[in-house]
Amino acid sequence: MITLKEIAQMCGVSISTVSNTINGKPNVGEETRRKVLEVIERTGYKPNYFAQGMRKQKTRIVGIIAEDLTAFGTTPIVSAIMACLEGHNYRTVLINLRIYDKWQDTGHSSEQKLQSSLQPSIKELLSIKVDGIVYIAGHCRVINCFPDDFRIPAIVVYGLSKNPRFTSVIIDDKKGAYDITKYLISMGHRRIGVIAGAVDNLHTMNRIIGYQQALFDEKILFNPDLIRYGDWTRASGYNETGHLVNMGVTAIFSMNDVMAAGAYDYLHEKGIRIADDISVVGYDNNEISAYLRPALTTNQIQLKEIGEESAKIMLEMLENNYTPGKNPDITEIPCQLVIRESVKRIN
Repeated sequence: MITLKEIAQMCGVSISTVSNTINGKPNVGEETRRKVLEVIERTGYKPNYFAQGMRKQKTRIVGIIAEDLTAFGTTPIVSAIMACLEGHNYRTVLINLRIYDKWQDTGHSSEQKLQSSLQPSIKELLSIKVDGIVYIAGHCRVINCFPDDFRIPAIVVYGLSKNPRFTSVIIDDKKGAYDITKYLISMGHRRIGVIAGAVDNLHTMNRIIGYQQALFDEKILFNPDLIRYGDWTRASGYNETGHLVNMGVTAIFSMNDVMAAGAYDYLHEKGIRIADDISVVGYDNNEISAYLRPALTTNQIQLKEIGEESAKIMLEMLENNYTPGKNPDITEIPCQLVIRESVKRIN
């Protein structure tokens, strides 16, 4: 790999002149600048950011640890974080823990399994002197990532940091569920069934709170029998829909689009017309939602915005003498209602 010194020798200038040219400083003549840039382009010179970081005690590198790149939403979040950081001249190093790939659902629930992958990854990033670390969860839950004595900026995204000294960036699930329930009520529905996710899941809990709050605000009595717990799969959506139909609901709020597809399967099989007979809404704005017929009304989780906001928080900490706080700082990113054709107004 060609060095700064070799570039300087080729151009017949000092090392500091080459450095000033690369960094865009004004104290370099136009002819010299052009000569240096031509040599840089011809040789393919790339700065050694690690060496620079060792000298300056800053590498301008941020580590990103993802629990699993195959998890819903992780890739768009990672992409947005990288784009934002790179736009501010930071580079990123990405580590994929492959939690689900290694242990399926047990990897998220087992502290031992998680830490067996997480701690070596953190040590690896610290060994290359990253300036900060972003941890991206596969789904929202409380996660033990960083200890009190962690000395560089760190945040938890799509999950909640167990240690309140570190910022968390999550979906505003309560408001999202509130908004989609209020929409159903505005269309005349008062007997609204719910196909929830796993009972112990934070997304599930917060969406139920939002659903209940919307009912309360509209003076609709909450009936716990209208909540059926699935497991986020299409099969569970199918299985739970029959119970809600028998309860006489006029609308079904599915907590993800995949379970909503299962509800479609059941309703089509029984000759029940979606929208005309029973309205259905989902959550996520998964790709499948636009291809269901009728197209599914849903809530879009703004994954790009989650990534961008996470990157902005990290940049703020990196460039403003970061000190961990004592109180939890939780940023909630709102969802966006996507109205399609699966809801019909009733009297």
